[in-house]
Amino acid sequence: MEKTLMNCPRFFRIAMFALLPMVAGALPAVRAQAPAPSTPAPSATPAPPPAETKSPGDLPSTAPKAPAPAPVQAADPFGEQITLSQKTVIATKGTANWDTAFETLLASLKTLSAAIEKDGGKATGNSMIVYTSTDDTGFSYLAEIPVDQEPKNLPKTISVAKSPDGKALKFVHRGSYENMDNTYEAITNHLDDKKLEAKDTFIEEYITDPLKTEEDKLVINVYVPLK
Repeated sequence: MEKTLMNCPRFFRIAMFALLPMVAGALPAVRAQAPAPSTPAPSATPAPPPAETKSPGDLPSTAPKAPAPAPVQAADPFGEQITLSQKTVIATKGTANWDTAFETLLASLKTLSAAIEKDGGKATGNSMIVYTSTDDTGFSYLAEIPVDQEPKNLPKTISVAKSPDGKALKFVHRGSYENMDNTYEAITNHLDDKKLEAKDTFIEEYITDPLKTEEDKLVINVYVPLK
């Protein structure tokens, strides 16, 4: 499994960070002048004490307040052990190269969705991609969609099958498909650190519909089946 994951090509993107200068407004030092000390006459009323001198820190700030930080959100589970349940799916096989991987996967999922709609059925779960092999140039896969009943009169390129089941590790990816190299690198490191033995496959479950969701807003569960 380590070899399979490590064979996934790395799409590197330079992150540009805008540096926002911190502008600090200087507050003038305001000091109240105390009256000159004098020696009162014995019969005169005692002079009032000198006025208190205030430092800039004692004065109300006129600088704009920084915006409150966004609420901290709990991190997604990473490497959570789960048990996958087998589902009835319609599936189609495919191959793709890494340069046009996402477009190829979307085309397969569109074909499956059209077959379900034509048969009058409906999907009963999220669409999935099961990677069966990978190399430096591309990969082979099964595109799958769970269904409530087996469709009739399917084209030859689509079959009824069962989704993978058994023990697996669950990881969550948020963002574009192109940026998934970072997620798979973290998965590989996790497997190495924990010395876990995985099967030679992995599964992506699209929690957000990739046919309707903007690519940078995708949420994808990645499952790594264990031996």
